[in-house]
Amino acid sequence: MTQRRMENIAKFHVERFATTASQLKRVLMRRAERAARIHGGDRSEFAAWAEAIVVRMVRTGVVNDARYAADRTASLRRLGKSPGKIRNLLRAKGVDRKLIDDVLADTAVTVTGDDAALEAALAYARRRRLGPFGEQSEDADMKRKKATKDLSALARAGFSYDIAKRIVSAASVEEI
Repeated sequence: MTQRRMENIAKFHVERFATTASQLKRVLMRRAERAARIHGGDRSEFAAWAEAIVVRMVRTGVVNDARYAADRTASLRRLGKSPGKIRNLLRAKGVDRKLIDDVLADTAVTVTGDDAALEAALAYARRRRLGPFGEQSEDADMKRKKATKDLSALARAGFSYDIAKRIVSAASVEEI
């Protein structure tokens, strides 16, 4: 492993994937550990190189945690992920807690003025065929069982009880 090789690894990783500074450092250290295990070398020197490369990429704007968090949050909301799930996914990538709070607050309301968590829950319910998006039964017992299952699915997905209840109790999509 050379410093030039580590720079190339970082450059190719950033070209291929959207990443955070801590995630890039993890990738570089994982590659450096493998090289040290196979070929030998000074792990502390590799760590210093990785840190310098990450700092340089952050300083030049190639790696931007705020941009990553905003883009990833918008994408996850469109997929129907709850704010709690989004928070956990961003934390796993090494995004700062304050930055996560700011991004979630900024995206809490959609462009049209609707609640983003409700929109995400609707996307999730539509994809999983929950509530009014699923089969409707005339039998009262079957309706109750389906409502319980749908509420459970929305709760496991991380949506609040109020949002889940609103979706499950609606007889049609227009009522939501």
